[in-house]
Amino acid sequence: MTTLLDVSFPNTLDALVDRLSAPAWAGSDVEAWVFEDFAARHAAELALATNRVNARIRSAYKPLVHAMLEEIDLAGAGEIVIATPTHPAGSARRFRLEAFPLAGLVSAQVRFEEGGEALTYRVTLDGDRQFSVFAPNSIRRDPAGNNQLSPCGWLRISRAGVRFEDRMLVTDYAQAFDAAMAAIAAHPWPPQFPYFETLEISVRVGGIARRLDFHDECMDTREALHEDFYFSLLEFFQARAGLAQGDRTLQPGQIIPDIALGEGATIVQIRLAAPVVMPVVPEPCIDLATAARPLRPGEIAAEMAALGGAPFSFPSWQKRTILGMHFAGRKPGFLLSGGQHANETSGVVGALRAAHELVKIPDINFTLIAQENVDGYALHQRLIADNHRHMHHAARYSALGDDIEARRVPPLHEKAAREHAFGLCGARLHLNLHGYPAHEWTRPFSGYLPRGFEMWSIPKGFFLILRHHPGMGGKVDGFLRALTARVIETPGLRDYNATQIAAWHAHAGDMPFAVINGIPCNIAESDRATVPFTLITEYPDETVYGDAFRLAHEAQYATVMASVELFLGGAL
Repeated sequence: MTTLLDVSFPNTLDALVDRLSAPAWAGSDVEAWVFEDFAARHAAELALATNRVNARIRSAYKPLVHAMLEEIDLAGAGEIVIATPTHPAGSARRFRLEAFPLAGLVSAQVRFEEGGEALTYRVTLDGDRQFSVFAPNSIRRDPAGNNQLSPCGWLRISRAGVRFEDRMLVTDYAQAFDAAMAAIAAHPWPPQFPYFETLEISVRVGGIARRLDFHDECMDTREALHEDFYFSLLEFFQARAGLAQGDRTLQPGQIIPDIALGEGATIVQIRLAAPVVMPVVPEPCIDLATAARPLRPGEIAAEMAALGGAPFSFPSWQKRTILGMHFAGRKPGFLLSGGQHANETSGVVGALRAAHELVKIPDINFTLIAQENVDGYALHQRLIADNHRHMHHAARYSALGDDIEARRVPPLHEKAAREHAFGLCGARLHLNLHGYPAHEWTRPFSGYLPRGFEMWSIPKGFFLILRHHPGMGGKVDGFLRALTARVIETPGLRDYNATQIAAWHAHAGDMPFAVINGIPCNIAESDRATVPFTLITEYPDETVYGDAFRLAHEAQYATVMASVELFLGGAL
């Protein structure tokens, strides 16, 4: 094990209270914006009040949403007009998205318009009551060398109506991110990737973890820190390897941001280590139809074994077993898979549920890989033990750090298992079950929106992507119309999609896909897949549990069953 960094930073609120509790500050008026929850901010206000300092401490993260929840009285409001900040480095769309999910939280109609101030929202209720909400931001340089407008701490101090401090406040939250990125950038990495087995970034920090009353929405600064670390480091290593930003073939090794709640000082530790690979312990089968959480690896193995069929297996990079099954028959062949991105867990359940029904069809011919990315899945199981409501995109890609679908050169590992599965059944269709974040996805130190994944920053319900080889798109529109007409009847799905799509329209504008029978659909001509047709499901399943998780895998299951029936009937 090699340690790259072991450092701590004083908590910003504690330091602020210590500084402003000196007698010289008595009688001052203080406004501060920090990355802390309401309880911590209010406690600091009370502590300063005992020293005759009048303090108002607000959230630097999603300031408008916090203001609506904590300061602005919306009682009786029928219309809320929000003029967004106008800044040369930050688009109006970014600030509309930063206001998400206000349109889903309030009963009033929410309307956005472009404002005239660089870092201030102007809120008007029913045409008369007006409020200003400051959105502290600063220009930061990202790993690719680009300037990004990003949220930051801020401090204003006045006395007798005269303001003598009005500046960015460096927070422990930002110091943790910057110190970790600097330590990793300064390390002498080898000339060729993979650069490491695992790169572990452990941070213990305070912050915000606030659930919101709209689907799975929340505001969580520790989750946001995980996301920014992971994708910033991918961008850093892409640049180092001379690859384009967003190149999914990069294989740096497994990046593991472990961000957890801490008290007092913020602690940052970074180390290079070997992975710990635990054997899969077989577990009893469960009632998949009522599954309310992601399956454990032992449960997946048990369900695969219970299906019968001819097993095949391939090793992963970390020497776990990628397990597949072939059910040989004379009907047209297809591959059913889940878990290409291992933090997308409802597709695993949906695939197994469907497989138990598909094997009953005479002469059925298909292959099944219920969990493709086994190394990522093991990491996801580890990370959700402490933070089960986080997206954990560190588990999205393989242990090498690439997207297994993008892998082109040996050793192929997970990609080899997929290609073998295509060949076994002569597949013409790949049913590739995916998910995406069930609540807002942000990168607070890199421009706020998740770069390269802006379309995925807020949920838009369950949707479908159908890719086809050039010249083979003649039937796909009819296939999708027939498929969506069936799937939307899944109990609860129609209403779920309608509310998600309405919130998307309010905050993000027009839907980027056509909506067919209440389900957004995208059709794309592509020759990158081995098989002529690939149907990708996208359910907002990252972080959901209970009834929400059950609806997720019910939609996945319904899509597989309807797709197979249409496919075998010649719809493609």
